[in-house]
Amino acid sequence: MVTREALEKSVKEWWYYTVQLAPDLVAQGTYPADFPYMPRMLMRNAHLQGQDCLDLGSMEGVIPVLMHRKGAKRIIAADAVPHCAEKMDLLQKVYGASWDFREVGLMYDLSQKLAADGTFDYVNLSGVLYHVFSPMHTLASARPLVKKNGLFMLSTNVVNEQSDLMHFNTAGKLQTEPNTFWYPSIPLLEYMLRYFNFAPIDCLYSRHPSNSPLHVPGKECGFISIVCRAVDRGAAVAASDHWAKRSMLGSWEYTGLSPQKHDPAEVPSSIGYDIPDTLKDMMARNGSIDLHLAVNELGRRVERAKRVEDTYLLRLGDES
Repeated sequence: MVTREALEKSVKEWWYYTVQLAPDLVAQGTYPADFPYMPRMLMRNAHLQGQDCLDLGSMEGVIPVLMHRKGAKRIIAADAVPHCAEKMDLLQKVYGASWDFREVGLMYDLSQKLAADGTFDYVNLSGVLYHVFSPMHTLASARPLVKKNGLFMLSTNVVNEQSDLMHFNTAGKLQTEPNTFWYPSIPLLEYMLRYFNFAPIDCLYSRHPSNSPLHVPGKECGFISIVCRAVDRGAAVAASDHWAKRSMLGSWEYTGLSPQKHDPAEVPSSIGYDIPDTLKDMMARNGSIDLHLAVNELGRRVERAKRVEDTYLLRLGDES
């Protein structure tokens, strides 16, 4: 039982998400009312009923609440430090949700730090990758946590250009926030995902406004959320990409930092996902999607949220 006094006190504190704590009490978060929460929108397509789920970088725990509402069997929330522990506890009580929390420190070596928790059908890594020195190291360590045929959702800032570049936050030119380091191009981010045996199957992209401080001069920047299917070694890269396949097998960095299991006898995840109609043809032809094409030609863009359920506001009556 949470007292009214405790709720009123919490509402006055800093929140990342906007959360309704009582019918007449809303804790105001950092985002505008119509700002689209794309990880939430994409996760709505995932069949989480009875599945094992992991949320990396959980903050107050809104994604775990949504996972609970979708019927997840087991939920682990992880963050570098327990900086939102009291708010997490409050959300579990107010929303009748349940999950376990893990403090993992820096977002590296995740598969070792979470080894006791096993593997998961659905793993979310959103709002994290631009906060780490080495995005590849983080992806490498997250990959072994995803079951064969499981789903991995990644959300991060990107540059919408056809290149193999990753832009560094030199002198805070991308963001003045001191924990921001890298904005990869969309094709490079896709290549890194495929290199770690993630095949993209859906995405949403929101362009940063031209007057936003979050930009590379002269280039379009934005935020992208991507859902990938975990596939067998080499299945996500081009057949002609012999370098990637040799690297997966022989690179000391790869084998040491991303010890993936590809045992044919391993029972794959049965988790389903509803592919949007605009991407079904591409999926039928290729088994995955081209992210740059999906963003720039197939309409996987979001300007502003048209429904409250697609924003950073979590309400007591919402289902997802």
